[in-house]
Amino acid sequence: MKSLKLSVLLASLLAGWSGGVVAHGAHDGGLATRASEAVKAPFDIVHTRISTEGNIATVHMAVSGKAGTTRPAKSGQLAGSSVFSYVWPTSIDPAVIGFEPKAGILAFAVTSHPDFDDTPLFDENGDGKLDNDGDVWHSHWVVLQPDEACGQGALKVVDIPAGAKPRLPKTWPGLPILIDSPGWTPTFGNETVEVRVPFDDIGPVEAGAFDGVTAALRVNASVHNPLLCVVDVFKVASSDLSLPGKVNK
Repeated sequence: MKSLKLSVLLASLLAGWSGGVVAHGAHDGGLATRASEAVKAPFDIVHTRISTEGNIATVHMAVSGKAGTTRPAKSGQLAGSSVFSYVWPTSIDPAVIGFEPKAGILAFAVTSHPDFDDTPLFDENGDGKLDNDGDVWHSHWVVLQPDEACGQGALKVVDIPAGAKPRLPKTWPGLPILIDSPGWTPTFGNETVEVRVPFDDIGPVEAGAFDGVTAALRVNASVHNPLLCVVDVFKVASSDLSLPGKVNK
């Protein structure tokens, strides 16, 4: 399995980008990427974009197959369970969302995980229960950092140490990690996934850079620090996580 290496992470924060993608004719702007037979089609990124209109940012990703058709198998327990995700890592400071400034890499994610629910304010499947719909694709903001406990050079969602009281968004779901569950609903087309995300101040978003990633994460077997690790990267739009995408370009 492929993990995001620390050297790649540093490159994403410190270096520019010098190529490697080829235009995909069906999509305009953003990052276009060659389709790959080595990647499962629902996660084979061919286009990634973030655009704004007024105070709304729209995150967009297209794949070579039908987006959203593949979800993790249910394991029946939290420990060791899997999360599948479409992810937009950004250069935006986590403070824009309500986390501590410079807490890590802020990423928007659309996820599915049938073994737990982390959107306690929302009833995604419409059955009147708030705690049983983690398998329905839904959105998060997460803050990422490398942690060798997840594997050499691998990333995790940043843990909150016991007793710590960091700054957190109002829709933080109560998990001991830097995650927000804002309730913005993903829209799936045949080959695309998009989410419309409102902001009070769109300026930092419009000045931001981004990339596109499809990946699997896993809940640690001990359900402890680290709680949620990136364990398998299916594809990176830029190939090197250098965040070459520019909003509205």
